[in-house]
Amino acid sequence: MKSKITLKELAKLLNVSVSTVSKALHDSPEISPKTAERVKELASLHNYKPNPVAVNLKKSKTGTIGVVIPNISNSFFARVLSGMEAEAQKHGQQVITYISNESLEREKQICDMLTSGFVDGVLIAVSEETQKKQIYDHLFGLLDYDIPVVIYDRINLGLPADKIGVDDEKSFYDATKFFKAKGLEKIGLASAIHHVGIGQLRIKGYEKALQKDDSSFMATSTKPDDLKRKIKILITEEKVEALLCTDFESAIMATRVAYEEKINIPKDLKLIGYISKDIAEFLTPSLSYIEQHPQELGSNAINILNNRIEGKYQSGKFEEEIIATTLVHLESTRF
Repeated sequence: MKSKITLKELAKLLNVSVSTVSKALHDSPEISPKTAERVKELASLHNYKPNPVAVNLKKSKTGTIGVVIPNISNSFFARVLSGMEAEAQKHGQQVITYISNESLEREKQICDMLTSGFVDGVLIAVSEETQKKQIYDHLFGLLDYDIPVVIYDRINLGLPADKIGVDDEKSFYDATKFFKAKGLEKIGLASAIHHVGIGQLRIKGYEKALQKDDSSFMATSTKPDDLKRKIKILITEEKVEALLCTDFESAIMATRVAYEEKINIPKDLKLIGYISKDIAEFLTPSLSYIEQHPQELGSNAINILNNRIEGKYQSGKFEEEIIATTLVHLESTRF
């Protein structure tokens, strides 16, 4: 028996991307009415239907949530997962965890498994490689099987899904303003994640807080040795008075460079990092950090997903929740 047409085959016939077809079939506001009509007409003509096995399985709830974590080296995600599991238990649900290791290919494999219909919904923090290459067809594939999806943490993506994250841009805007209010003029920024959405938002907040006459001092690189070299230039040659670090790697690198160059923190250099409380408090000196409230993020992500599963949100309209961060001052920002 000849199989029915697939999503990819429809996209090929229409000369559009798979994501465009999926968005059109799900009434995404991103797709023009003309394109949506064209897609639906061809889908109807070829009797297109999502995988029947997955559809049948979705008729009854499994009580299982799939969670995709980009990496396990960052304790932030462990704390997010803790919040997810605690909240899921309240709803009588279990969580199955997958790790993409920041790999697009691994993320695709995970999404393929999740379309088999054994989960009620998916929570995913999109991998760095996926964001860098901007390939999202596998995520639209989940939607094609009517699997509710909530994107968490890394939400600066043009995907038609519910999202929950923190106020990345505002956090660095406020941190930069804090240093300016203290009279500091040479405020720098270091980042190993400048190429992905959350890194870009934090940099945007920093730049927005600087006024026209202020100079920006930035060290950005995905290569550890290169990042260390650039941070050293900021600290020893540019002599920045304060440094904002967008991520764990740049924060640890900055403290190391300061130690090697005998730069006194906080006397000669003030430092703020996006780093977990567990590590920040045990550094010498202790590192002021931006608290992202990961348990709350995880808990709220489960609630958003359950609201979508239970049909409490309008189809085609997506929720976005932003959690306020808190700047926690420890020894590295003492004046």
